[in-house]
Amino acid sequence: MTTKVEFYSLLRDIAGAAELELSLPDGATVETLLGELYALHPRLAEWDDRLLLAADLDYVDRAHAIQSGEVISIMPPVQGG
Repeated sequence: MTTKVEFYSLLRDIAGAAELELSLPDGATVETLLGELYALHPRLAEWDDRLLLAADLDYVDRAHAIQSGEVISIMPPVQGG
C-alpha cells in the first residue's frame, strides 16, 4: 500500500519536503512507517520521543495500523505562548 506522509514545522526541513509517499506492507503500523522514515532521514530520529502523530484528523499512537488512503501527519511538539 502507498501511504502519504505530511511533515509540519521544522520537520519539513529535516525531511526535505512537506509531504512524501511511501510504499508499506499491508497491516503496517505507524511504528513501521517511522522506521522507514528514519532510514531515509536519520535526523528525524532525533525527534522520536517528542513526535505528535495523526492519521487523517485523529491523533494516533505508534501501534495504529495504517489504513489504505489514510494520511499520516508527523508534527513536532506544540508550542504555546
